[in-house]
Amino acid sequence: MGDVLAGFHAAWEFESDSVLIRFERGIRTPRLLNALGERRIPYEAIAAVTLTPGKRGTVVLRAAPRPGADPLMDAAAGQLKEGCDPYRLVLPAERETLAEYYADELRGVLPLDGSAPTGRYLVAAPEAPLHFKAYDGKASFDGRSVAFRWFWTGASSAKWKAGDKSFPVSDLSGVEWRSPEVFEGHLRLLHRDTPEQPAQADQDPAAVIFGLGYGPVHESLPFAASVLAAVRAEGSAPPASGASPARRDPADIADRIRHLGELHQAGLVTDAEFSSKKAELLAEL
Repeated sequence: MGDVLAGFHAAWEFESDSVLIRFERGIRTPRLLNALGERRIPYEAIAAVTLTPGKRGTVVLRAAPRPGADPLMDAAAGQLKEGCDPYRLVLPAERETLAEYYADELRGVLPLDGSAPTGRYLVAAPEAPLHFKAYDGKASFDGRSVAFRWFWTGASSAKWKAGDKSFPVSDLSGVEWRSPEVFEGHLRLLHRDTPEQPAQADQDPAAVIFGLGYGPVHESLPFAASVLAAVRAEGSAPPASGASPARRDPADIADRIRHLGELHQAGLVTDAEFSSKKAELLAEL
């Protein structure tokens, strides 16, 4: 196609075999998109294309990635807010006809088996080395191993006893990332030969915990995606998605639901967010 379709915070450039998404840099652009800069999405990595009405006189063009095609979306596991979705392009409503034209053009070049999982990642992960500061330690990844260095101000006694840790990619089966947007988030490395790990991330030496201000989405999610892509390259990760989360202690789930209820009563969480997060927590029992 060779054309460019510009919207709010991003522009899509349509090439012969892929769409190059360039994210606008600026204070109004979500920080995750700022951090990503640009992404090349091969057409074979796209399952479907939709065009729907948006908010306040806009339309939304979205390319849905195929299962297992993008390590970033695998690591996010459906936790990204709409504004941070790198596959959404928001346009003024007056460009709806033009957007529909490009949507039809895209549909014409998508693979026939677009809904089938891919056997390998088709979208490049953020490149190592990467690092970010969590609440209880610093995480770093050099492309071959992940290192956690604990902070005395935040690390639990279990982590202090275990000492600073280094995990070769070859020993891992996957990555579990939890968004810090509502609850405390965490990044947990899943061992290939040790399926049973502590239920609580703050007691697990293979995990770092974070919240707003520590390990925000735009730092911790690209990190998780890079590690997940390296694990897949080693042949250790499941082929379709990130690994399943470990089961949590029912008492811990109850405490988190009570905390969620307090946030809801204080007006810090909407009715929809309360219902959604409560269902996610109950599903972990």
